[in-house]
Amino acid sequence: MLRQLAALTRPVPAAGPRALALAVYAGAMGEHFEARESGVEGVACVDDAARAGSLLYRLWAATGNEALKQWADGLLDFVLWMYAGEGLWHNFILDWQGARNVDGPTSAAGINFWQARATHALAEANCSRDVVTRALDVAGAASPPSDVRAVHALSVLTLLERAPDQRLTTRLAAWCDELAACQRGGMLMNSPDERGRPHLWGHVQEAVLADASVVLERADLLQLAVTSADEVFADVIESGFDLPHVHSYEVQSAIFVMDRLADVTRQPRYADMARKARCWFDGRNPAGAAMFDRATGRVADGLDDGRVSDRSGAEANITACLALQGDPEVLSLARSWMRAW
Repeated sequence: MLRQLAALTRPVPAAGPRALALAVYAGAMGEHFEARESGVEGVACVDDAARAGSLLYRLWAATGNEALKQWADGLLDFVLWMYAGEGLWHNFILDWQGARNVDGPTSAAGINFWQARATHALAEANCSRDVVTRALDVAGAASPPSDVRAVHALSVLTLLERAPDQRLTTRLAAWCDELAACQRGGMLMNSPDERGRPHLWGHVQEAVLADASVVLERADLLQLAVTSADEVFADVIESGFDLPHVHSYEVQSAIFVMDRLADVTRQPRYADMARKARCWFDGRNPAGAAMFDRATGRVADGLDDGRVSDRSGAEANITACLALQGDPEVLSLARSWMRAW
């Protein structure tokens, strides 16, 4: 995973001498290509740089390897350069010269995933506090879908871990009430208009409510988190994610929820579900195929009708590494990592 993330990492000189970003997609031969799912999007994005920066800071904290911090610093330089002001971000650059995509539907400034993830990354890195404060204030004045709001709440939880703040505590309570209200029969949904079962991609509301239940001393939030997690994730994890299409990010979201529930509830069954979900990367899936090729360091983008994708892009490798950051092999590589781009 780290090897593939390094292969995807490229400098963005326009963003500063240290600035780095990650190529969105890579093919079977390692070739980089741009995102075009919603028209012309770009070659790299804040969404990926923010999450990768958080990942690398965590690995640096776990290993003390300064090379990881330097890598993370470069990615955060890119995130800050993409800041549009007023608590908002553009997402994509159109080329490696650094031309910003300022108005595409997946790049325009607004209260969206890339705004929430950039805010969370800066909060985790404990930098640019004024920008984080402005971003949370702007987010508080909006009504984004629950899956986006959950990432905003993660930023507040991160800040409250460092110091008590009544204003942030009040905001966290209000946002948790928003998340709790967006449910159907005890199952937390990603938006009010979502139908059927909620998508798993980025679905971490149960984790947020579990952690917030401790901070806010609200048992009702934990009960809802448990009820929803059992309904949304339990059978899917037990089946090995037996779904038509499964992406690494969906599996990582499930793992994150199970890990947080295991920590808060102390119930072994959640730790067991987290363990089973992690095994998806090594073949506990309907294809019986390893999604993480430990020999090459590549994580496949996903499974489509039982077929392993030959692509290995940024999101798949970032989310897999977040899911497996405690894996002995991952930690061993992180300890010895040297700059490789």
